[in-house]
Amino acid sequence: MSELRMGIDVLCSNLSIARHWGKCGLLANQASVTSSLEYSWDAVRRILPSQLVSLFGPQHGFYGTKQDNMIETEHSIHDSTGLPLYSLYSETREPTELMMSALDTIIVDLQIVGCRIYTWKASIAGCLRSAKKFGKKVVILDRPNPVGGETVEGRVLDLSCSSFVGEFPIPMRHGLTSGEAAQFFNSFIGADLEVVRLENWNPSHYWSNLGRQWVLTSPNLPTVDSVYVYPGTVLFEGTNISEGRGTGLPFQLIGAPYIEDQVKFCDAVREKLGGDTPGVFLRPAQFEPTSQKWAGQTCKGLQIHVLDFKKLRSFNLSLAIIRTAIEMGEGKFRWKEPPYEYDHKTLPMKLIFGDSQVDLKFFDNDFSIDDKYWNEGFSSYRNNIDKYLLYSRKLGL
Repeated sequence: MSELRMGIDVLCSNLSIARHWGKCGLLANQASVTSSLEYSWDAVRRILPSQLVSLFGPQHGFYGTKQDNMIETEHSIHDSTGLPLYSLYSETREPTELMMSALDTIIVDLQIVGCRIYTWKASIAGCLRSAKKFGKKVVILDRPNPVGGETVEGRVLDLSCSSFVGEFPIPMRHGLTSGEAAQFFNSFIGADLEVVRLENWNPSHYWSNLGRQWVLTSPNLPTVDSVYVYPGTVLFEGTNISEGRGTGLPFQLIGAPYIEDQVKFCDAVREKLGGDTPGVFLRPAQFEPTSQKWAGQTCKGLQIHVLDFKKLRSFNLSLAIIRTAIEMGEGKFRWKEPPYEYDHKTLPMKLIFGDSQVDLKFFDNDFSIDDKYWNEGFSSYRNNIDKYLLYSRKLGL
């Protein structure tokens, strides 16, 4: 099998790709690395020394140091290159006219995680909008979807719930690469867009099949197992259940102080999944977050151990956990109140689910993970997305 090459690797081996890019800025962070783990900004600086004139960073900061949502980072001078470093998670969340004035092209090299609820997609869309507005070009150095390119989970976003965590009609787990997502977003924007494609990527492959080290994309996705469960366990950001932030296992430890018995909790979750938990083992667990929800308090719940990432359906699993928490929480379960990613009015769970109608009634005694509500919009998405796919395959549930 031929070795996978990321967009950055393809660029490094064929500099003629960039001959018409002119002066460039690079949007990246610490997970933007070559196959040899060289930072992309060092690689681009080395191969295009006269073209790279500025850097941009997404949420969590250029080096991924900021833990929480709505913690902004300042503009600065990059320590090793001496280039201007602009934050796209600051007083602005897309490049301004001043930032773009010295550029002909903004290069984007971001490792997305395969879930709609991740603000880097908003940063990519922001670059496309700015490029359209100011007559510039966007180049995506493509990267694979770490949770594979064939499986889709969750509702397609209703545009009434567009936000910084979801602007376009894609499902929670969308099955797209960075470049494919950009092509779809650009169908709404119309910027000058070029994608440097992956070489030798198999859409059936997950990150663990790639033979690459996982570099944490943000502080609470430190391992690839946290990435595998994230398209489901991100739902807990919209609840008063801890999603394990403030522990060593974010998005894998799930629980709350109001859960009385972690063993019964696990048993009830398994029951709602028909007695089977494909791809995972649910271990009854207690944990104490050092920050975030329930900091300093003992939470009872479970740890999700990923056994077979291809069988895992984290969205269905998380629905079952929410229903169980409502059932066993003795009236203490709550949706989290705003704000959430700069939206100070809308219930966060509506933005996360992507539906303004979502309510506790969907988790009442008639709850079923097989209800078509949870995957609404999939058929039209699958039909519409085909024209934006760069690597041939069919998406399925």
